[in-house]
Amino acid sequence: MELGIGMFGDNHYDKEGQPQSPGQRLQELIEEIKLMDEVGIDFYGIGEHHRPDYAVSVPEIILAAAATVTKNIKLGSAVSVLSSADPVKLYQSFATVDLLSNGRAELMAGRGSFIESYPLYGYNLQDYDELFEEKLDLLLQINNNNPISWKGKFRAVLKNQQILPRAVNDHLNIWIAVGGTPESVLRAAKYGLPVIFAIIGGNPVQFKPLFDYYKQAYQEFGHDMGSFQVGVHMHAFFGENGQQTADEYYPVYSSQMNRVGSTRGWPPYQRQQYDTGRGSKGHLVIGDANEAIDKILQLQELFGLTRFSAHMDVGGPSHVALMKSIELYGTKIAPKVREALKKGE
Repeated sequence: MELGIGMFGDNHYDKEGQPQSPGQRLQELIEEIKLMDEVGIDFYGIGEHHRPDYAVSVPEIILAAAATVTKNIKLGSAVSVLSSADPVKLYQSFATVDLLSNGRAELMAGRGSFIESYPLYGYNLQDYDELFEEKLDLLLQINNNNPISWKGKFRAVLKNQQILPRAVNDHLNIWIAVGGTPESVLRAAKYGLPVIFAIIGGNPVQFKPLFDYYKQAYQEFGHDMGSFQVGVHMHAFFGENGQQTADEYYPVYSSQMNRVGSTRGWPPYQRQQYDTGRGSKGHLVIGDANEAIDKILQLQELFGLTRFSAHMDVGGPSHVALMKSIELYGTKIAPKVREALKKGE
């Protein structure tokens, strides 16, 4: 199982409620990714957002910068909002990152958890489903064919057009991120694409039917189970002392839940939700190394995971705290998880 880190580039907020400058946060991100590589984290994913509480709107630029200061870690988006992007440009950008990194780039396509990119790039939310279907089809055709001829509803026709540059080995690794709808799971299985489930609420066991459905559909579509990949993306944060870490992180985490919730009609985030989420049946992987190891292994046993992604910067913890969390993940948590899984083989 691969152990990685996902981030959205959340801006840190000071005691007066003011966000840090995006430029500072971007510089910190590169330092954090460099440390991930040094401590042996398997992959890194960065999200795309178009809001003041996030510093990253173009993941591929962050990944290109990270490619120059890392050697081994896989570098991908988490996610690229495919519905409001041009698949041609998106492929070219990630193929370029793949070349810069000697084949370490990944593209994770999704619809996104926010809608700001749709009006920003001139798309209508009424076309939500059609946009994703069409653009995923084009992206996959580009990945598999060159030159390409293609015709759709939302972009210009392509007639025997070369798409350059090409990714290393003429193949770009493409994942699909899903929130929990059977339609999304079936689509990924149809194309034989690896899936990552965002489990950001409730009891993870509630997602088990979707994992089973994906695996069953993947097999029924005739794909090689030797290539089967499935992961989870879950809110996580680590410290030396579990309770102290949870107590110190709660104000940061709850503030972000309330910032997002204020635009979605959510009630104020409560400490009870947080504590329940940290429990053995919860969706939060927040605490010390032993707590994290136990929960990650529990999730792997439940779902048969090939990938676990710790979403580590929710709410914008300080750079110092994030560096410590990354260090613990790479030096204490990941080795023990790998050791336990190896013994269980």
